[in-house]
Amino acid sequence: MRKKIGFLSFGHWRDVNGSQTRSASDSLLQTIELAVAAEELGVDSANVRVHHFERQLASPFPLLAAIAARTGRIEMGTGVIDMRYENPLYMAEEAAATDLISGGRLQLGVSRGSPETALRGAETFGYVPTEGETAADNARTKTEIFLQAISGTPVARTDPARTGGVSGGLAIQPQSPGLRQRIWWGAGTRATAEWAARTGMNLQSSTLLSEDTGVPFDRLQAEQIELYRQAFKEAGHDWEPRVSVSRSVLPITEEIDRIYFGREDDQDQVGLLEGVRSRFGRTYSGDPERIAEELAADEAVRSADTVLFTVPNQLGVEYNTRLLETITKHVAPAIGWSAA
Repeated sequence: MRKKIGFLSFGHWRDVNGSQTRSASDSLLQTIELAVAAEELGVDSANVRVHHFERQLASPFPLLAAIAARTGRIEMGTGVIDMRYENPLYMAEEAAATDLISGGRLQLGVSRGSPETALRGAETFGYVPTEGETAADNARTKTEIFLQAISGTPVARTDPARTGGVSGGLAIQPQSPGLRQRIWWGAGTRATAEWAARTGMNLQSSTLLSEDTGVPFDRLQAEQIELYRQAFKEAGHDWEPRVSVSRSVLPITEEIDRIYFGREDDQDQVGLLEGVRSRFGRTYSGDPERIAEELAADEAVRSADTVLFTVPNQLGVEYNTRLLETITKHVAPAIGWSAA
């Protein structure tokens, strides 16, 4: 089976020396241009990270719709939308509209989100958890409402005074056929991956896992994927799910690459995240052929059907297009990818 590859942009912008993204406008417009360039290279998907209260991409749907309007084949998605900040019914309308504009190319990643600088940021947006409800509970509840809405489940009732006394259910509009099977859950543990499987979502295995059993990151991630697939099968869903992993890959082919990335740490990192011992994946930097060999041996990369490569977006479209070209020519073929 042919693997798919994509890029994942964190969408940073800073008005500092060396940055090619000095403003939010730069970040947004360059992401669109990179998606166009990536499609020409044969890359399968363009994906953006979503963060609130940061100089990063925060409102993905206008951006994804713009990418859809400028391209014809490439998928576009998120990694991930923090559901605590969302009105799930309005989000269902936005997602369906974006998917229709794209012709069914939306691959939407959602989750509880990652640690953030904002104190109770979602509450600032007006979404206050009920008493005793955790952030994870809140995100899952909203996700379930969102999934029902994009599936056409009635979520409102007609007004009998306006319908001749007839009362009936109303679904959100528009609806986009097939979108329900293109929703992904960003899972940071094996348990949340199993929940995603039972709920009937694709799996985005996180760039960090908020658990550590002492085994290398790729093996822990591969275990998560195996448990997910087993749970998906046991749940009796009648379709084949997809699984993605993300990797930081920085091939060095020119002196400028060595200046930027020649000293990247190439080992897993273990630390505390919100009080939980967590394991972070390594960065692959250096000779493209060596990176290809290492990725081909990566257990999670071998298990997944989709690999997303993070890009240093502040270096601009030209730099990242060259980076993606190196990946398509020298790295991705070793893991089972070929141009469509």
